[in-house]
This record gives sequence, C-alpha cells and structure tokens, in this order.
Amino acid sequence: MEQIQQELSTKSTQLINKENKYGAHNYHPLPVVLERGEGVYVWDVDGKKYFDFLSAYSAVNQGHCHPKIVGAMMKQAQALTLTSRAFYNDQLGNYEEYITNYFGFDKVLPMNTGAEAVETALKICRKWAYEVKGIDENQAQIVVCENNFHGRTTTIISFSNDEGARKNFGPYTEGFIKIPYDNLEALEKTLASSKNIAGFLVEPIQGEAGVYVPSEGYLAKAKALCEQYNVLFIADEVQTGIARTGKLLAVHHEKVQPDILILGKAISGGVYPVSAVLANDAVMNVIKPGQHGSTFGGNPVAAAVAVAALEVVKEEQLAENAERLGVILRAGLNKIAEKNPLITLVRGKGLLNAIVVDSDEESDLAWNICLKFRDLGLLAKPTHGNKIRLAPPLVITEEQINECLSIIEKALQAFV
Repeated sequence: MEQIQQELSTKSTQLINKENKYGAHNYHPLPVVLERGEGVYVWDVDGKKYFDFLSAYSAVNQGHCHPKIVGAMMKQAQALTLTSRAFYNDQLGNYEEYITNYFGFDKVLPMNTGAEAVETALKICRKWAYEVKGIDENQAQIVVCENNFHGRTTTIISFSNDEGARKNFGPYTEGFIKIPYDNLEALEKTLASSKNIAGFLVEPIQGEAGVYVPSEGYLAKAKALCEQYNVLFIADEVQTGIARTGKLLAVHHEKVQPDILILGKAISGGVYPVSAVLANDAVMNVIKPGQHGSTFGGNPVAAAVAVAALEVVKEEQLAENAERLGVILRAGLNKIAEKNPLITLVRGKGLLNAIVVDSDEESDLAWNICLKFRDLGLLAKPTHGNKIRLAPPLVITEEQINECLSIIEKALQAFV
C-alpha cells in the first residue's frame, strides 16, 4: 500500500488516509480518488480522466450524471423529498403504474437498496408459501445457488459461500437449500424432494462470482420446473437488469417472466438509491398494511428519478447498444487472449463481461493488472481474486470500446 500511495498525489493520499482513519474498513477500493463523472468517463481529484469499466457495479448503465435523470432528481428535490408512506404523494402512483407496465407485472413494492429488495422478495415468497401454497408455518424452504451474491444482510449471508461475508456473523438464518448453479438435475431433484419448497432464487448471470453465464436454456428450463412443482421463480436482476446484458432483463434472453422480479442499481441510473420487487396480484396480495415497508421506500425523489432512468433506457436504446457492443468487446478480448496467455477465458453477455486471469484466486496478479489499467486510463476491479469484470456504461460507443481494448492489451502485455 505504501508503494502505491507514493505514486499518488498528495491530495489523493490525504483523502485515502482520511477514509482509512475515520471509515470502517469494509471495502478495499482501488487507489484512485474520483471527483467528477460524465457519460463513460470519470475524473480524479488531479484532473486525470478514466474510462469507467465498472459502472458502480452496473448501477450507472445510463452513464454518469445523465442530465435527464439528474434533472428529474433536482426538480423533485426542490418540491417534495419525503413524506414517508404515512401519506400519499403525487409521484409514487405514477411511478408504480409506469414500472409495472414497463416490466409486465401487476404490482410493485418499492424499496431502496438491492439487499433490501432481496429480503423483501424472500418475505413475500415465504408468506405466499403459507397463505397460498399451504405449507405449514415456519417450514418453508427456498432454493438458492452456490457461489451466489445477493447482498450482505444477516439472512442473505446465511446462504452465501463467501466465508469473508459469513465468518463470525452467525447464528445464521435457516430455511435455505443450496444447490450447484447451472445444474438442472440438482434443481429438479431438490424440488421433487420436499413439498415445503416455496421458491427458487437465482441470478440470471452470477456477477460477483466472475460473470458466470449459465448454459443456454438453463433459465427457461428452471422456470418450467418451478411451474411443475408450484414453486416461485425469483430472479435477482439487481446487477443484470436494466439493459446491461443486451436485453431489458437477462431472463428475456430465454423469454422467461419471473414470478418475482428483484431490481436495483441502474433503476435509478446511479443517482439515488432505488430498488423494487415486482410480482402479480396472486403473489403480491399476500402483503398487508404494516407487514413490510421502509420510511424511504417509494419516496417522491426515488419515484421521479426511476421513471426518468427507465425512460432513458428506452429512448437511447441502451439494450440494443449493449447487445451490439458486447459482441465487439468480447471479440476484441478474445483476439487479445489469442496473443496473451494471461487471459484464460472471456465470458459475458451484452456489456457485462469478465476476463479470467491465469492465476489462482489468492494471487494479486489481477489486482496489479487493474492498477496498470488505472495508470493507462481505465478503471476496473477484480472479483474472486483472478477475474476482472468489464462493465462500462451502456452509452459507450464502438470507437470508445476499441480505445479501451487497446488499453487492456497494452496493460496485459506488461505482465507477460
């Protein structure tokens, strides 16, 4: 760390030291201090410009500080920011109508963060299990996948494989069955094994696991199995949704409509915490007043921002852009891999992609590669040690993609 900080300016070093001194050490950021963003670019405190190839973990799909989204936030913030749900406000109903029509559901339950939305979906699923499916109270089980990432609340880490997120945070919440991801045989065997299974919670692509894309047909067949066994198919599209993978939702690649849809991140374009859980009346109507909520969930600013952010996705055809440019990006990365043995695998859909580096997960090679990216003007970050996620804002152009491929090739060449 000392050597890295010597390369930084005095201003950057001071700000990093301040975070280290006064902030909890629950993150390990790449050593760069950002102060401004626009479109696909961010600038550090010394004025150096970078391509953003993380997009705040796919929250900034519409690009940094999109003027329409920021404008909606500023306009609403000057009129009414928060009423709680003790009263109606003039923005929420319009937003609820817009988002349910947008994704094809009867109802939405608005929340703030992705983890909150996952917790909400789990509660809805369990309540449906007891009141609709007829499972005995406190016996409901939800099937999840190994190597999942759905957040870091106590309930969610209870079914995580990540010991960094789990260790010394027990006792853990019961009621979850873990099976291998992308394994239909394991799913069917589990669903057939018990009448107490209420739901199957799945990421259409496992992002934190290193952009693990399942086999073609997996999602559609999993949904069919859920229907066969009267189990709710719950899609966590917090990272994969809102045009990131080349479709509005990643499940749309296989024409799947989830029973419960979880959204967050880019539903606000990254300017405000907004998340949502969508379902049809047969599922959502199990929730009654006082049984779930949030002071900030569905606040006027969130409602106005989310509508603007979703409008931008359609108006600027971001799903189509992600689909087209994702093909170009992966083709370029595979060409680099042909010449550079450091890349062992390229995978992804749309503009959610990753390269797997030829090292074990304990190695610092991928981290050092990302430092070299930074030096050359591109920001990305490793996940699970040897995988580097490459997920730029969806407003990026083909010319910019090609420029970034040159940076990636040059950086990797330095380690051969």
